[in-house]
Amino acid sequence: MSEEQAQQMLQQMQMLENMYTELSQKENSIKNIIRDADSAIKSIQEIKANPDSESLVPVGMGTFIKTKHIPNEKIVVNVGAGVAIEKDHDSALSYLESKIKELEVALQETNSQRQQIAANLEQGKQQMQQIMQQSQPQS
Repeated sequence: MSEEQAQQMLQQMQMLENMYTELSQKENSIKNIIRDADSAIKSIQEIKANPDSESLVPVGMGTFIKTKHIPNEKIVVNVGAGVAIEKDHDSALSYLESKIKELEVALQETNSQRQQIAANLEQGKQQMQQIMQQSQPQS
């Protein structure tokens, strides 16, 4: 293998390492969003089960306002692109659960891509080791 081919292979491996890192970050982001959605679902279920309970509502910078939930009050749900709509408790729960299912599919796809890249990286490392061994002078 020529030096030029070795350089190309090294560049490909660096590109694969970058892709692996990006996919790992994407996977972590999806996991965080799933955790947030799970937390929202649990909060809505708790409010539905105990309508007279008090809640703390974040208003920014670690500041909260204590409030009581009004029974049959609508929940404002962000549906994307800066759009939020009012939904009843059951509709909000259904929406969040469907989003979690979509995110779990995306997580599986991302994980599969990451594993494929990891396998390609391992194969490339083995090829580079073989090249290094072949290029060393025989004693």
